[in-house]
Order: sequence, then C-alpha cells, then structure tokens
Amino acid sequence: MKQWGEPPFEPELAPEAVLGQMEMAVIVCDRFSNIIHINAFAKKLFGFAGSEYIGQSVLSLGIAEEDHEQATELARHVLKGGVWEGTFCNLREDGSTIYTRAQAVPLRHPSGAIDGVAILAREALRSNQREQDRYGLLDRIGTRLAGSLELEVTLRAVADTLVPQFADHVFIDLASSDKLMRRISRHTGDWTPPPGTWPEVDEQVAYPPDHHAAKAMSRRDAVLVDLTTGLDDELGLTSMISAPLVARGQVLGVMSLGLSHLGRRTDPHYDGFDRDLVGAIAGRVALSIDNALLFEEERQTALAFQRHLLPGERPPRLDGLQIAWRYEPAKPLESHGHGIQTQVGGDWYDVIPLSAGRVGIVIGDVEGRGARAAAVMGQLRAALRAFAQDDKSPADIMRKLDEWVRTMSPADAPRPSLVSCTYFVYDAWSRELTFSNAGHSPPMLVLDGRVGELDFHSAAGAMLGVRSPGLGGDIIYNEATVTLPPGSTLVLYTDGLVERRPKDDGTYYSSEQSRLLIEEAVGRVSRSDVETVANTVFAAVPGDIDDDVALVVIRTASEELPVEERTFPSEPIMVSEARRLAAETFAAWGLHEDEAEMACLLVSEIVTNVVLHATNVPAQKRALVGAPELSFDEDDWDLGSASLGLGRPDPVKQEFRLRLRKGVGSLWVEVFDPDLRLPRIRNAGETDEGGRGLYLVDQIAARWGSRPTPDGKAVWFELPLA
Repeated sequence: MKQWGEPPFEPELAPEAVLGQMEMAVIVCDRFSNIIHINAFAKKLFGFAGSEYIGQSVLSLGIAEEDHEQATELARHVLKGGVWEGTFCNLREDGSTIYTRAQAVPLRHPSGAIDGVAILAREALRSNQREQDRYGLLDRIGTRLAGSLELEVTLRAVADTLVPQFADHVFIDLASSDKLMRRISRHTGDWTPPPGTWPEVDEQVAYPPDHHAAKAMSRRDAVLVDLTTGLDDELGLTSMISAPLVARGQVLGVMSLGLSHLGRRTDPHYDGFDRDLVGAIAGRVALSIDNALLFEEERQTALAFQRHLLPGERPPRLDGLQIAWRYEPAKPLESHGHGIQTQVGGDWYDVIPLSAGRVGIVIGDVEGRGARAAAVMGQLRAALRAFAQDDKSPADIMRKLDEWVRTMSPADAPRPSLVSCTYFVYDAWSRELTFSNAGHSPPMLVLDGRVGELDFHSAAGAMLGVRSPGLGGDIIYNEATVTLPPGSTLVLYTDGLVERRPKDDGTYYSSEQSRLLIEEAVGRVSRSDVETVANTVFAAVPGDIDDDVALVVIRTASEELPVEERTFPSEPIMVSEARRLAAETFAAWGLHEDEAEMACLLVSEIVTNVVLHATNVPAQKRALVGAPELSFDEDDWDLGSASLGLGRPDPVKQEFRLRLRKGVGSLWVEVFDPDLRLPRIRNAGETDEGGRGLYLVDQIAARWGSRPTPDGKAVWFELPLA
C-alpha cells in the first residue's frame, strides 16, 4: 500500500499505448484540420485501415457531405478556445453508414496558444428499434429538405415530417432585423393552443436568458429540458428540445420540439439520444433555410429587376385601343424532378406610342432564366423602343433587333441568346395591323365571340439570334398587314401560359390542350372588358405555371375615329386651301376656337414647307451618248406637247396629302409627299425670309417628326386637346 510521502506513481505505459487501448476514437488535428494522430479504435470505428490518413483533412474520415459545414464550424469554434459536441454521419469504406457522437477540445501549447484540436468519438446509434426509427426520420428530413428552395415550403416540410411522428409541437423562430419572429407553429391533431399561450406565426418572440431556447442559441448546441414539474405542465407539455439553427457561422434562429400528453405516447419524454438527433436535424434544417434565404434573395432581386424593366402596372391611354397586361413569375418548384430554378425569366412586353397616334406593340421571350435573362430583356426592350421611334417597318425593326442580339452576346458565349418576338404596329383610324414575327407563338384573335388564331404565315421568321449559314448569317424577316374589324380582341402571350406544371394528382395538360382550354374560356367572356379577359386567360389552365408568363390583351374600338383626308397639287395657292379644309374640319369636330386657330397655323407652316421644298420630280435623264438610235414613225410622235419642250415630256406634277385625326386627348396632323428628303430645323438669320416654319412647329406642338413611307415621307405633329 502506497504511504504518504512516497514518490508519485510512475506509469509504465507510454501515452501512445494508452490511446491505443482506449475503446473510444481519438483523432488529433493541427490548426488546419489535418490529422496528425489517430488511434486504433478510430480506424475500427470509421472502417479504415493503415495510417494513410495521417496528414489528410479530417473530412477524409468519411464525414457525409451534408455535415461538412458542421465539421468546419466545429474547427472554427474550438480554435477559438471553445468545446464542441455533436453528431456526425460517417460513410465507411465498405459503403455502410455509421453515426458518431463527437466531442472536440482545444490542444494548447505551454505558452497558452492553441496548436490543434483533439476529437473524441463513439458510435451514437444503439441497437434498438426506436433509435433506428429516429435515424430513418433523419433520412426523411433530408429528402424533404432537398425538394425545395422556397423558405415557406422548407419550413412546412420540416413541421410535417416531425409532427406527429417525433413531436407533438414544433416551433421554428427565425431572426429578422435583430428580432426573433415565429415562422412555424405546428401541433399534433387538431389541437389549437389557447389564445395567449404562445406567440402566433409572424409575431415577435422574446426569450429570457434562462429559457432553454435562449440557452440553445447562446451555447450553439441542443438543450433538453424536462417540463413535468414546470409551469408548462398545465398545457400538457412533458419534454422539450431546443436546437440552434446555425449556418455559415451565423445563428439563424432556433427550432423547438415538444412532447405532451396530447400525443398519447407510452413515454412522452425525450432523452439524450433524441437531443443529439434533434441537433443533427437542426444542422440540416439550418443549411436548407440558409439556402432558401439566399435563393429568395436572388429571386426577389431578379424579380424586382424584371418588374422594373417592364412597363408600369397601368397601360397607357391610347386612342382606339383597350389594353390589359399581366406579368407573372413562376413559383419555385417543390419536387417534380425538374430541378430548382429562380423562375424569373426574360418574358417581356411593351406598348410604344408612335407618330400620328399609331401604336407599337411587342411581346417576346428571352431564352433562359434568372438575372441575366432579365438583363438581356431590359436591353432588348430599350433597343426596340429606340428603333421604333424611327418609324421603321416591323420587318426592318426585326432585322435590326436580330443584328443587335448577335452583337451584344458575350464573346466567349457558345452562341447568342435566342429571343422569340413579335412586333405589331396598329393604326386605330385605318384599323390596319402590320406585324413581323421572329419565332413567337401567334396570338389568339377573337371576333364576334369566336376564338381563332391570327395568321402568321406570311410574316414568319426565325428567332432573333439564330444564324443561317446558307444565307451568310442573315435572316429574312417578312411582314404582313391585316385590317381588324371593330371590337376585335387579340390575346398575345408567351409560352409559359400554356406550358403548365403537372398537378399533384398527376394530371398534365399539353400546350395544345392548354390552348383549347383558354380558347373555350375566352369564348365565354369575349364580350367582357379586357381586364376580365386577361384574368380569365391566366386562370383557364389548372396547375402552377412552369415558366414566367407575359400576357397582353388588346381590343379595337367599336366606333370609327374622326379622320379627314384630301390630296392637293403642290402649288403655293394650295396652302390656303389646305388651311381652309383644316379650319372647317376642326369646327365640325367641335374644337375650341384657340385650339383650332393654333392647329391651323401649324398646318400652314407644314404645308408651306412641303410646297417650297418638295419640288417637282426632275426630268428623266437623256439616253447615254453612243446609245443606238431609236426608229419610230412620225405618226407615233405626239408633237403637241413634245414640240413645246424640245421633244421632252412635261415634268410630273407633285401632290401632297393632308390627313387630320382627332383622338380623345390629342389632335394629329400629317402631310404626305413623294420627296424622300426628311425635313430638319435650321437656324434662320435676322434677314432671312424663311427657315422659321419648322422652328415654330417645334416650339408649339407637343411632338412632331417625320418618317419614311413607301412612296416618300410623312411630316406630322401632335397638339394636346383640353
């Protein structure tokens, strides 16, 4: 027997021998989480042989990928001087899975600095059916969490899996702007907490420092409490576990699970194993929540970007047209085997006021989804608006857009972005609709309650950005013109409207079936207002949309719009005749005297400019010198006129056409002539007799401009009406 004062007992075994005999895994890592020592039991526990893992990362011991974040957090916490404990899933070399309970402590140098980490681990799973079921629950949680990146769907999936199998009550509280807000409150059966028992969903939660949920967040570890003798016993609670939701080193909130007498369980109490399991579940839930929050942030950014680039909520007021439009992003997928996407795409639409009350209408779809597709859409919309202001024909605009789509693509892109698009120009006074198409679906055309399809045959073209090797890279775009009867309705849409996600019962509608459902629904409401038609079109097909949707409904006026038009010879005396026509027309339309006088003044200036500068067409050039002489009979030559002009025909007399249009809030005046030269404002000197006409128009009119026409040009101006 050892006596007092005797020298201390000296062990005969070296530390390595002691570690080698321990029935617990011991892993020693340096500050960089590289293994520098592993004992024999660790090799047995993790199913590895030899010392090939020395110098390798601790992750090489088979820690499951979903626990890598937890392992990183372990190292970070311990290297700061803390102690960490938790459960890991490990994959052994033979393919089997083992769950281990690990505790990590810092290793300190004699100077006090932390040199590394020591990890002690043992098997966490005991061989009884109850705990086997618990780990089956962990697998199901992982499967449910993998199905969605939408936060609300993620939280509901967790609650649905835990109640009632593992808990009678589940609460999930998430941090929001330095506050803790309740996001989930789920209870077994149909039980509802009495009012004032616990905070409701979307209410702020405040835990005192000694509360088990507050302790879980401060300790960053699961906390188990027995409530049998506590105050909550009045509500039937018997046991609770609170686990922090930690991701990327940040505490996102806390998850609390409770048992009570409501569950009618044989043993309504949690134990230490359950606490460890909830800690592991919380780690997975936290990672899914973090991913969902990041996804939601990206989605909201892309959606805000998309909505900012699209026109406002209210369509503009336009003469002879009723317009309704919709944009709806697809909801994130839950689990349909499609993969997870941000769902915000490049669908777009626009309505562009053009000269003389005409309107440009466009709808299109940029290939792809996310912020890049939205950015391409925004650039494309801006480019089309700029091109449209030149009053080019729809086919010309399509060619310019196609070139623009090709040149704006990144140099390293395998191919340009592909864009489907249709551009329409509608004249409400003539009811003519001119359009050109680039690979987009034809709109529905509703006439007298019958739903059909606008004929796109003669205006069909390839999608923007598609190169054609046989044509040297150029695509030919054609256009067509149709006259729409009064009260016609056009339904323009992108393919997301008819491409729907299968319903939960497996019902799936093809694009053709979806279109038939829409046509039937539109036929029933064809005489309703355009807003009702738009709502009906969007709701006609069951199921969630699988892609974002752009929808535009336009209807032509049922009544004729006021218009007056006459052609005059290009002679100075015709200026007063044109002004007289304008004065009589404006009086018949009931214009205010001041408005009519101002309009007549500008009509005189525009017509005078045409008469002075749109001169007669020059005489045809003589035949080239050396050309063969022409033979003719004297009887075939008309000497009556030829002799006066030395054998030359009289010059062709020019004409101009004056067109007056009245809308609800504007008066439009157009003057057409065959001269191809477009007018421009010039600075007239003090002694100049002319040069001030267009300057006067520019100063008085709300807008003015000129545009090419197939046989010349048109000069126009707009005056607002009171």
